Amino acid sequence: MTNDATMDAAPDRREYDRMLSGELYIADDPYLHTLGARRRRLQQLINTSDWDAFAERDRLFHELLGALGEGSHIEPPFRCDYGCNTRIGRDFYANADCIILDVAPVTIGDNVFFGPRVALYTPYHPIDAATRNEQLEGGLPIRIGSDVWFGGGVTVCPGVTIGDDVVVGAGSVVTKGIPSHSVAVGNPARVVRAIGEEDRAYWRARADEYRAWKDGR
Repeated sequence: MTNDATMDAAPDRREYDRMLSGELYIADDPYLHTLGARRRRLQQLINTSDWDAFAERDRLFHELLGALGEGSHIEPPFRCDYGCNTRIGRDFYANADCIILDVAPVTIGDNVFFGPRVALYTPYHPIDAATRNEQLEGGLPIRIGSDVWFGGGVTVCPGVTIGDDVVVGAGSVVTKGIPSHSVAVGNPARVVRAIGEEDRAYWRARADEYRAWKDGR
């Protein structure tokens, strides 16, 4: 039989569950405050660590994030809302000033590269001011496939899905989904062309040139 002390110790996750489901919620309950305090502690440790504390930062990022794949590296400073709602695949790289506001799930595939100051924003707020002023808000998930490259300053808005093998130009604001094998630029970001065999052949030839140079130097 469960006693009253055990019942009192169980966290009330109802606002958190509404947050993850995309429904309106208010971020004012003890469970969300506990998650926020955890994030602030780990984020401060990461962002104030010594420049060469690579192993320590790796450990802290694995504690902070929901998942972080092998070979992944994030340059400080880094900021997020919770961290535990972000899952990242292997061989991910984020340059400095990356922001991931993960009130909804954020999923990132393998071999994804972020330039500096990339921002992923899952929160949304009501357009009606009276509703917004009640502190009601929501969030929609962001999904990013594998083999994706974002230039510096890219912003991804709530609810966006980005396919595999995508390049997003610097400074773009992504408000809608981007299909696989595409280059997108602009505000709002639009697909400007497909990535095809000519691109692959060109860049692989350039890579072969580099390897030949390195072998012969």
